Order: sequence, then structure tokens, then C-alpha cells
Amino acid sequence: MTLPTRKAALLASLLLSVPMGALAQKTPTFTGPGSGARAFEQLDTELPTPNVYRAATGEPGPQYFQQQADYVIDVALDEDEKKITGSETILYTNNAPLPLRYVWVQLDQNRFADGSLARETETAATSGSRRQAEAQGDQLSYPTLARQMALDEGDHGYKVEAVLNARGEELPYTIVDTLMRVDLPQPLRAGEQTQIDIDWSFNIINEPVIGGRGGYEGFPTDATEENVEDYIFFLAQWYPRVAAYSDYEGWHTKPFLGRGEFTLEFGDFDVSITVPDDHIVSSTGVLQNPNEVLTPQMRERLEQAKTAENPVFIVSPEEAAENEATPAEGRKTWRFRAQNVRDFSWASSRKFIWDAQGYEQEGSETGPIMAMSFYPNEAEPIWSRYSTEAVIHTMDVYSRFSFDYPYPVAQSVNTWERGGMEYPMITFNGYRPDGEAAEEGGEPTYSRDVKYSLIGVIIHEIGHIYFPMTVNSDERQWTWMDEGINTFLEYVAEVEWEEDYPAFRGETNVLDYITGYMTSTDQVPIMTNSDSILQFGPNAYSKPASALTVLRETVLGRELFDPAFREYARRWKFKRPTPADFFRSMEETSGKDLDWFWRGWFFTTDYVDVGIDGVRAYRISTQDPDRENQQARDARADGTPEPLIQRRNREEGRKTRLQRRPQLSDFYNENDRFETNNADRNEYQAFLNGLSAQEREVYDRALERDSWVYFVDFRNHGGLVTPIPLHITYTDGSAEKRMIPAEIWRRDAEGVTKLMILDKEVASFSIDDDHEIADADRANNAFPQQLTPSRFELYKSSYSGPDNQMARALEELEGDAKTDEEAGEEEAVPLDSEGMGGQAAPSGDAAEGASEPSDAAQAEDQPAAAGEAPQQGQRGQADAQEGTPNAQ
Repeated sequence: MTLPTRKAALLASLLLSVPMGALAQKTPTFTGPGSGARAFEQLDTELPTPNVYRAATGEPGPQYFQQQADYVIDVALDEDEKKITGSETILYTNNAPLPLRYVWVQLDQNRFADGSLARETETAATSGSRRQAEAQGDQLSYPTLARQMALDEGDHGYKVEAVLNARGEELPYTIVDTLMRVDLPQPLRAGEQTQIDIDWSFNIINEPVIGGRGGYEGFPTDATEENVEDYIFFLAQWYPRVAAYSDYEGWHTKPFLGRGEFTLEFGDFDVSITVPDDHIVSSTGVLQNPNEVLTPQMRERLEQAKTAENPVFIVSPEEAAENEATPAEGRKTWRFRAQNVRDFSWASSRKFIWDAQGYEQEGSETGPIMAMSFYPNEAEPIWSRYSTEAVIHTMDVYSRFSFDYPYPVAQSVNTWERGGMEYPMITFNGYRPDGEAAEEGGEPTYSRDVKYSLIGVIIHEIGHIYFPMTVNSDERQWTWMDEGINTFLEYVAEVEWEEDYPAFRGETNVLDYITGYMTSTDQVPIMTNSDSILQFGPNAYSKPASALTVLRETVLGRELFDPAFREYARRWKFKRPTPADFFRSMEETSGKDLDWFWRGWFFTTDYVDVGIDGVRAYRISTQDPDRENQQARDARADGTPEPLIQRRNREEGRKTRLQRRPQLSDFYNENDRFETNNADRNEYQAFLNGLSAQEREVYDRALERDSWVYFVDFRNHGGLVTPIPLHITYTDGSAEKRMIPAEIWRRDAEGVTKLMILDKEVASFSIDDDHEIADADRANNAFPQQLTPSRFELYKSSYSGPDNQMARALEELEGDAKTDEEAGEEEAVPLDSEGMGGQAAPSGDAAEGASEPSDAAQAEDQPAAAGEAPQQGQRGQADAQEGTPNAQ
């Protein structure tokens, strides 16, 4: 073998590149020349320019302002008519630099009124209640029909009786769908206040039928209206509320269509609630007249609960049952005050059990926070065991990541079968036992799904008191800023509740759950406006939570992420941040440029799929011909099998001509091509003599280390640039993990080759063994490629709801009697074609407005975007929102 005379070290190739398969569902955003530059382009072109209101550091600027709205409200509940009547005084303070000639007020109940924008823009696919999956094709379910009939037959929306100023004079007003503009007699200048008095009423919706954030629920829950025996009332978005006015938008006048929630102004509330005298009321704020509405025994128990180690019944299950059986004799007024809150909600029922426990917050100067739960006997035995415990656990975890819980009470109220909603100091939460009994007359049981969904929804909704009830982001514009951030912290709290918590459809790791959504084509970026989001749950909840999990555990590490996140929360406590504020604050405090991360995760629909396309391994050549040629001879002998024809000839005893005629042998038969000669040795010596002193030092050190040189080809199939957690297993059985930063993609976001000089021979390379970057296709993650064993099961099944393991464990052995067939899918209302001349709408994805049934829709008929808390952690829908079923 003839050696080259060049100085460069000779590299002998040992492995060849082997191409791998990859997902090809979507075209990545950043392709072609300059792909890396575009993926790492700074976000300045996407974000608003910093100014005196919002600094480039991500904190409030020196002239940041926000308005204040204080309320005094008197409201009365008419249980028989399912109606509330209210009178309120609003004291509005203008802290903006501009004078205001009018004030906008939100009338959210108007979305249920005839002709509302929300009702008029419903599609066939989105006309059902929040508990239904989207309709597929020309289909009408009984719940959808019931909802439409209830809306058509009812009289919904506000009846505004009067709008007056402080002197009792009428103020001109104009109602625009879910908003009302109140014109002021003269401009309200900076620093001035004005008073607006409003008298109003509305009919409360039947929430299980119509779907909403508030309403009433009748019991028994399966009874017709005329057979309902009792009710729980839960009032949200119930009073005319001043719309937000901000530095970045002015008046927030985007109409309420049922999905995108709201940002509001902070203020103080004094609210008097008149209800039947046998009702128990749970409310935002602190009760001001306990002596008038609570018995001495209740007040004594409340005092005991402040220092109790476990929840204490203020109203026991037996007392609640007795209360239900005793007719009301009159009415009582409960008065609550709340300071520095952005909203106010309440619930009322004679069915309520009430338990409470004090939570001592480290460093608190206001005494224990009262964690309390309100629920009917139908919610037992699971609510008394887990609700208040989950409230306290949430404050424990969230306060560590943000700031001390800022209010004196935190409440969880069971107001519906499943789902949840949040308001300052109070949350409405679902999930009850399924009503089965272990045996005749036995205690009710509950499924695994119900248990973990209940704990999860309470954590989620109590967590919302931090985000956005205190860090006052605008969900109508950027849903992820509270739902996504809150789902991330909920996930942290769930993992701290117990190991292997089934947070995401039975999975503990959100990054294993989210890949199916991220590779789908029916999606939009996280930054999309709330009312236009497709696949609402994964988009607004799970994907942002996944992004922040990757940011915390992989990109920044906890040591950088946790202080940065706490600083963001501290900066914007009781203020109104935007996405730019969050992005900039996290970068400023962590000291890391994260524009590539925000751009990829929040502004595109790319997904993570990094594969190893090939590996080439080399040894650094000594260039000593005596050593190199022998190694080459041995490598060929080891790596090249003898030709089959030659071996079989020998086995048959067939001799070659050379064997039969030795006189044909010459120099080349006696010296193979790897034989070293003096010319080779002279070239080697010339190579050594030609090295400079520095080059000779490097050469000698390299030979001493005897390193392995690897060229590893990485391919970004999904388009989302990401760090590469590379796991290296050596032939001696040892292993190590190396984190390659995302910046490796900064010149080419599609493919890169990494040079690695290692001291040991590698047996295999693999990516993301710890499942930490949400890699969507694990088939291309290893080199050499690995087979992933699985199991194939033949089955015939129809879904019949979540398994109640507790009830099944107590079931007695029966004989061979056949059981009734379990209920199948929800029946549709039979429809007859009236010959309009068109073709029937196709079912499935081809139907207008139809989308793939969500995971949540497949679990207890729970729509994925319904904002409800997850079935056994079915994430992305922790808030029970109304309107279109999978647009909640």
C-alpha cells in the first residue's frame, strides 16, 4: 500500500453512513439556504418595541399604568324563577395619561341572548354543549337539540334597567352585543374618578344543558326540569364589569364569543348576596357578617379549622342532608368584601357540605389562609378526602415558583359533573363518583379517572388564582399565557403529589403525550388569537406546558429557569403582562438568548424530530507504514469474508492453477498489497521531518491518546430546532450523556455534522433516551438503528366509559347469567332529507367544521377543547368553558 505524502493525518474509514427513515407529515418552516439564520432570527420584528410603559428588560416601564374599578353590589337570587336581580355602583379611576369620554362595560350574559354574535356564528359542528364532541357531517344529537331548544325558548341576556351617575342622573349608553358603552358628561382626566350606577337582571342558564361558566345544576342530575328536587347555583360573569383599558390596546372591546376569557381591572368589592335562608354561600372575599348567617356551631368549627391538621366539617354530610329536607323559611343576606381582585364570583345551595383547614404560609403576616371546599353529598366520598388537600398542595407548590398566595381564602366548589373554572379566591370544579355502589346499600365508589381528574382540576383551578387572577394576562388575546403557564405549574404540582401521576391521558410525561398533536396538520401556532385556535386544548394548554417543561429541564436547567420564572411572576404580580414581557423577562433573568425557542415553539407549528442519519468512525493514523499496513491487513481479514465460491472449491478438493503450477508464483504472490517497503518508510520519515514543533507536539499527543474520531450526521426532520441530548454507549459497557446546545443549528436548521473525538470506541449513539425534548419519531434516534419491540393484540371492543377498579374489586362472583349490553354511542336524532337538491355532507374530516375527535371527546364524551380537567389527567381542558364544544 502506498501512503500519501501530505501532512494531514490519514483517516481509515471503519463504518459507513446508513440512512434512516423519518416522519414527513408537514413541511418545516425553515428550509433551504439560510434556514439556520431564519430559525435563530431575533424576535424584535415580531414583538412590540419597548417603551415607557413596558421596558426592554421585560418588566413594567417607568410610566406603566393600569386602571382601577371598585364595586358595591347588591344581588338577590330568585330560586324559583332561576333569576338574579342586581344593583351596583362602580367607582372607576382613570390612571391612564389620556382623558376618557366614555367607559366600556362587559355584558357577558348577552352571549346567550337571541341574535348575539356568539349564537349567530355557531356552526353545525359547534352547536352542542361543552360536554359534546364536535358533530361530524349532517348529524343532530339529542343534547344539541336540547341546547338549541333551551336557548330558543328562554329569555337570556341582561335586562339593563338603569344607568346613572352619582347624582342619580341618567347616563347615555349603547349596547353592542356583549359590551355597553357608557358616555360620560365630561372627559374623565388622568387621576380622576367617576361613579356609574347600574340596575340589571337576567335569567340564569341551565348550565348542563346550555353550557357556560356559570348557571345552575338540578338534582337528581338526570331528572327532567319538572322533577328536579334541588339546585346548586354558581354565578360567574354575572355582573356588568368594566372592560380593561391598557397601554397596548386602549379599550379591550373584542366581543365575548364563549371561548376567549378576559382581562379585567383590579379593585375592591363589597357584595351583599341575598339567598334562601337555608343556603350556604361560597364567595370571593371574606365573610363580613358571620353572626347573622352562620350558627354558633359553624363559627366555632371555623375557628377550630384555622389550626387543624386535617379538614374540619363546618357543615357535615348529615347536616347538609337534613338541610335539603327542611324547607326554607325566609331569606338571608351574606356580605363579602374582597380587596385588590380583578373579578368576583359566588355559589349558593342548601346541598353544600362545607369543610375547611387553615394553611400557614411561611412568612405570612395575616394569619392562616383558609382552604375550604363546598360540595353536595353526591360528591362523596372523594371530595372530603381530596378537595381541600389539593387546595393546600397547590398553594404549597405554586408559591414556591412565584409568590406567596395573596388572598385570605382559597375555595374549591363542586358545581358540575366535570370541568373547572377559576375566579379570585374561589374555583368551580367538577368530577364526582359515578354513582355505583360496591354492593346493595354500600358506599359509592369512584374510578381511577375520577380520582386523578378531580385532583388535577382542583390544582389547575386554584393555580389560576396565581395565573391569571394575580398575574393578570389577557386570555382573550393570548390564551397560553394563563392556560399554558398554569398547566405547566399544574404538571409540576401533580408530579409532586405522587410519583407516576397519570397527568396526560394516563401518561406521566407530558413530552410523550404532546407529540401526536405536534405532528398533526390541523393546528395553528400557540400565538393564535383564542377564538381562532384549532384543537384548543393541546394548543393552549398542553403544548405551552410542554415547551416550558423542555425550557426548564433541558434548555436552561432548573438553576436558571426557576429564578427567572419567579422574577417574571414577581414583576407582574397584580399587573398585566403581554407575551413580549414574558419572553424578555425570562431572557434577561436567565442570561440566555431564547428567541429561537420562542419562535419555534410559539410562532410555528413545527415539531421535534431529530434523527441520526449516519455515523462514520475513524482512528488517527500514525502514518508509520509498518503499523498502518498491518492494521489494514488485519481489518480486511476481519471485515471481508472469504468468497463462497472459493471456499466451496477448496472443500471440493479443487486446486488452483497456482497450486498445481508453483512456477507461476512471483513477487506479488509472495508479498500482498499491504507489505511495507523502504519507499513507504522514507515517505513516513519525510512526513515527520516536515512537521513544525507545534504540529509534532499535537501529533505525538494524538498518538498517545489513540482517540476515536466520529462524524455524526444529525437531521432535523420536524423543523423545530432543539438541543440534542446525545447518549453514547461504549464497547466496554460504559455510557455518558452529552447535551449539544440548540445553537448547533444556527447556520443550517435542516442538517448538521458533529465532529467528536473520543477516547473509547463507541458501540452506539442515541438521542433523547430520557424523553426530554418531545421527539416525535423515535425510530430514527439511534445508530446503529434499533428495533423497538411491541405487542399486537386482536380485539373487538366498544368503549363503555372508564373502568371503576374500586367497584370491580368488590363485585361478587356471579353465575353464567348474561348481562345487558352496555350503552353504545350517543344516539342521534333521526333526520329525514327534504330534498333540497344538494348532496349530504360527508362525515369525518371532510365535513364542514369537523375535526378529528379529540382525546377528551373519547373519554367520557369529554371534548378536548372544552377546557375541562383531564380524564385521568387528560390535559388541555382544565377550564369548563362554554359555547362550542371543542372550542372551550
